[in-house]
Amino acid sequence: MTDIDIRSLAEKLTDTALKAGVVTLKYFKSDDAGVTSKADGSPVTLADQEAEVLILDDLKKLVPDIPVIAEEAVSRGEIPDVGARFFLVDPLDGTKEFTGGSGQFTVNIGLVENGQPIFGIVYAPALGDIYVTLGPGEAAHAKVADPIKAAESGFKALEFSPLKTCDVPSDGLTVVASRSHGSSEGEAWLDGLPMSVKGRRNIGSSLKFCLVAAGEADLYPRHGPTMEWDTSAGHAVLAAAGGIVTKLDGAPFVYGKTDEGYRNTGFIAFSGEALKAKLAS
Repeated sequence: MTDIDIRSLAEKLTDTALKAGVVTLKYFKSDDAGVTSKADGSPVTLADQEAEVLILDDLKKLVPDIPVIAEEAVSRGEIPDVGARFFLVDPLDGTKEFTGGSGQFTVNIGLVENGQPIFGIVYAPALGDIYVTLGPGEAAHAKVADPIKAAESGFKALEFSPLKTCDVPSDGLTVVASRSHGSSEGEAWLDGLPMSVKGRRNIGSSLKFCLVAAGEADLYPRHGPTMEWDTSAGHAVLAAAGGIVTKLDGAPFVYGKTDEGYRNTGFIAFSGEALKAKLAS
């Protein structure tokens, strides 16, 4: 298996994510978003479908030998065989945020190798934030003031700043959580921690990983199920910024769970090993 040039991939696929973001914004807050329901009852929009086609077309041109697991394709039964390396694509993560008008939705593109995400892009076009891995141990963020202009100019026109998770806080934890998927199990888990919670931030989609990666939160616990395409890109950004993600019992959080239909169990995203150790004490 040949090595992947993460920097080169970031430059090319950032351009893809920016273009996909323009597609989603075309339908955001539109009366013609084309909201329907999939077989599992979850909502899907024209934005999901059109953005995914764009992303898959670009991936086929750029890296034709790497299979892609994409949310809307999977919902149609289009599931390719994968090996040690594959992409996970969620063209519009946070459909409820999208249809509800909050703007906290993202375009997610992640690359998995040997069970772990090694590359990721999380783009929130309505908020003007893009997060990307630039190499092993290197993640960055840029503001996107004009999504259409950014899609025309591409990666090289963006001004990226490095991301770094925060140290273990001395005055309590800042916890980030879902706007629409809280749970009593999660609250009980937080109550049992050896550190107090000083603040909470609720935000939609994979932006929760990015807030921890940016040092704006310490911890993201998720006790409910998710899908691998929901988490891989944000997980990659967080890992490159110094964070870690484990299963609820502390075991490694891995990808490529074909037999489970690429469904995740609960997980904890920490700012780093030091915080994980502190909370386990």
